Amino acid sequence: MEKKTATAAVGLTAEQGRALLLLARCTLEERFHRRPPRCGALDVQLADPAFDRTCGTFVTLHAAGRLRGCIGCLAAAESIRDGVRRNALNAAFHDSRFAPLTEGELDGVVVEVSILTEPRPLAYADGDDLLLRLRPGIDGVILNCGGCRATFLPQVWEQLPDPAAFLSHLCAKACLPPDCWRRQKPEIAVYQVQKYSEDDRE
Repeated sequence: MEKKTATAAVGLTAEQGRALLLLARCTLEERFHRRPPRCGALDVQLADPAFDRTCGTFVTLHAAGRLRGCIGCLAAAESIRDGVRRNALNAAFHDSRFAPLTEGELDGVVVEVSILTEPRPLAYADGDDLLLRLRPGIDGVILNCGGCRATFLPQVWEQLPDPAAFLSHLCAKACLPPDCWRRQKPEIAVYQVQKYSEDDRE
């Protein structure tokens, strides 16, 4: 069977998004040998063929309004179902910026799931042109320069709304000089996401 990949819009419904949030949450609960009743019907929801599609996925954890872990995959290399499950564990236990999540923190963590469209190269003439071509709040950005690469999800625009500051921080994340985006003309690719957060649920 041919695998489907994300196009201009991922096209998941709000109900499917809630199922992915529950999948990420239950994956973490089970890691601590807990299985709340709400996890019981999850297998039925996950049988939805929409979750067989291959897309890039990210799982982000917040605690007390601060980042607690964020790991994902940009490439459409596995099913949405498998990507969310794997990245929930990676964000909780394998983000090198943070200590592994503890059971005592689990109930206070807010889970966020992002499903990515396929990244596409962004052509631009120079740094000034790049600033004009980026779409704050819409585009996730991948920066690649000299073998160093980093990405910011579109959500990061909320903290860094100025495109120049956004790019400078992205360069720093890639362990490059902050002005690399202007001086060295790195490769840039953009993508969009469908984001689901436990904070958004009614």
